[in-house]
Formats: sequence, C-alpha cells, structure tokens
Amino acid sequence: MSSEPTSVRWLDEPQKHDYPAAADYLRLLADPETVDALVAMLRAAPVVHKKAKDILRAAQLPLVAPDNPHVRTDLAKILTGRPLSPILLVQGDLTTGTPLQIADGYHRMCACYHTDENIPIPAKLVSIPVARAAVTGKKHKSGK
Repeated sequence: MSSEPTSVRWLDEPQKHDYPAAADYLRLLADPETVDALVAMLRAAPVVHKKAKDILRAAQLPLVAPDNPHVRTDLAKILTGRPLSPILLVQGDLTTGTPLQIADGYHRMCACYHTDENIPIPAKLVSIPVARAAVTGKKHKSGK
C-alpha cells in the first residue's frame, strides 16, 4: 500500500463481458437457474460503493500480490488513469457463515486495495435469497 492515495477512475457500469465472466464463476457454486437469476439481477442492480478492505474481509479471500499478472495489469491501468470496470458481488450470509462472492473483479479489487485499502469501489451487489425467490416465484422474508 502506498503512503499517498492514488485516484482510481471507474467506468459508470461494468463492461458487457463482465457478466458472462461472473456467470462462469457462479456456475461453480450454484445451479443454472440461480446463476441466470443472479446475473439478471446484477445487470439491473444499481452501482453502490464499498471500501476495498470491507469487500476483502467479507469475501474472506487473500489479497493477491501486486506482482500477480492480472493485478499488475490493473495497477498499470490505475497509474496511467485508465478506468476500471465496477465489480460484481453476491452478498454473503452472516447467519450461515457464507462469505461474500466476488463474481467478477477480484483482481481489480486487489489492485485498488494495494493503492488504498479505504478506496470506495463501485460494485453491483445482489442477494442470493432474492435470486432464489426469483427462480421459485416466492418472496423473500424481507419482501424483496
């Protein structure tokens, strides 16, 4: 982490190829119907901002080193002022111990963390119970 925060530029929305990448990852964790519902919800979700350190902690993932080729590429984009794509997140579940899933953008998040752990990262965040309700046609307890 550097001593001076680096400004990170962001696109307004994730790039089109981010959604199929998220679906590929999520297919390792969920059935096709749930994945389709999650991806549709991610496309429709508003962009929110969450701190890099909070995303990393909630995902319970290790911080990828800056010499990783993908992180290094994203760090180069940051340092040259090229915008990054917002990341795609699926909310974890505190009651079951299920971590947040970084469906797309793990290396971008790590690159940002290396510049400043408090940097707000734009993300689309959806909940899996809502996706399950969309698949089954039932409403989640919260009414969402």
